[in-house]
Amino acid sequence: MADQRPDQRPDRHSDRQRHNIAVALRHSGLTTKELWVRYVALGGDAGLTEVAAYVHGAGGLPPLQRDVLARAVNERLDESAPPHRADYSRLTRETRPHGQALSALVALLEGAELAPPDRLTTLVDTAARMLDLRITMYLVDYEERHLHRWPAHSDLDNDPDGNSDGDHGRTRLGVDSTLAGRAFRQVRALPARNPDHPRLWVPLVDGVERLGVLDVRVDEVSDLDDPGLRTQCRWLSMLVGHLVTLLDKYGDAVDLVRQTTRRTVGGELIWSLLPPPTAGVDSFVVTGVVEPRHAVSGDAFDYSLSETTATLIVLDAVGHNLRSGLIAATALAAHRHARHAGQDLAAQARTVDETISAQFGRSTFATAVLAEVDLATGRLRYLNAGHPEPLIMRGGRVVKPLTAGHAPPLGVGIGDRAVAEEVLQPYDWLVLYTDGITEARNARGEFFGEARLTDFLHREAAAGNPPPETARRLIQAILTHQGGVFQDDATVVLARWTHPQALLP
Repeated sequence: MADQRPDQRPDRHSDRQRHNIAVALRHSGLTTKELWVRYVALGGDAGLTEVAAYVHGAGGLPPLQRDVLARAVNERLDESAPPHRADYSRLTRETRPHGQALSALVALLEGAELAPPDRLTTLVDTAARMLDLRITMYLVDYEERHLHRWPAHSDLDNDPDGNSDGDHGRTRLGVDSTLAGRAFRQVRALPARNPDHPRLWVPLVDGVERLGVLDVRVDEVSDLDDPGLRTQCRWLSMLVGHLVTLLDKYGDAVDLVRQTTRRTVGGELIWSLLPPPTAGVDSFVVTGVVEPRHAVSGDAFDYSLSETTATLIVLDAVGHNLRSGLIAATALAAHRHARHAGQDLAAQARTVDETISAQFGRSTFATAVLAEVDLATGRLRYLNAGHPEPLIMRGGRVVKPLTAGHAPPLGVGIGDRAVAEEVLQPYDWLVLYTDGITEARNARGEFFGEARLTDFLHREAAAGNPPPETARRLIQAILTHQGGVFQDDATVVLARWTHPQALLP
């Protein structure tokens, strides 16, 4: 036994921990596979076979993996408040907000009440020190290519040593080339185990919207194995993410960190009207990207999510100038007016049509897709006003374009428009886009086209990337196809529906 690794030696505590996890698993009502899915979501890296073997007493796991497994089953137990708990292999931090953890969160929340956006980093630093941590914030730029340290200079500059992935002290980190970027892409806390400067890269989110990462520095490498650390960082990330979004509404500090190219007047107009790029409710996630983000002229999208319904619109106004932006802005405002008034899809389209023609004349128009998803049943109702046909992706494959519901573009004065229907299946994706996606040309004049778009979506589905990451990668592929310069506005909106029953444990 003397030549065994310390974390694999059988001992009384590890046996007791295995027993407690097995008992807790029975009380949780989870299958072994369901437990493994939760375990992986929390950062566990053992396979299903290994976890099953451990739970049934036929294999072992290192202490960190046992603790992540314990946390996965404990979180399930917390959802139904049973009396049984699984032990961790070491002393852990608080996993409920009380004491110092609650004080830190309350201090951050109260400090932000009358704070300008510029003060948020100081408030985060104060809260971090109350948790015996040191935290630096990185915000992703709007192109989602780099993470930018905010503020650009911090106490990191006084620390001459780097961490294991070379990210330490840099003011800009690549989303596709660094450990911090991987934490952002995967929305997963990732440790850097440099003995001199251990740290945890924690995704910074507001709901399901990715905003950047937190660089969390701790004293000892062993601290990175504390499940309570990750729990506290998750609390902090959620609150800071909300505050970043909130404070961005009444100041320029956040926007200037994320803005790498000065916007045109038209770009400012459209940008001010767009909803958050990503949002989600229990059974629905939607994400949208408009490019070029600093100079978009006529493309736009919008959505509204409720307990029962998701309403979407993607539109492309005629032209490529500021007037196009005014048409798109008018169309969005008219659509919101109709939606707020409780109008159905056909009436929404009619309101937008009449508003555009009244303001700009019958020679002005916008193509659009309007859609509505019943979140309880998956019933999709849609109307296509002269726009590229949406796609349905199911089981990792594009299974059909939505070919019905066609009508003339909005603004040409046509009256009633037919609304088509489709029934989504759980985990179906709805893909909406403008012609700037498929008509992007390379140096040889070749379109990106529907075939490349379909192939791209298949690859992304096979890789398991969620809608926000798929949209980010698609825009990069479109830009690469055009040699690094957008020739036209390009917009994509990806939405994924999950039947509410499919979310039950």
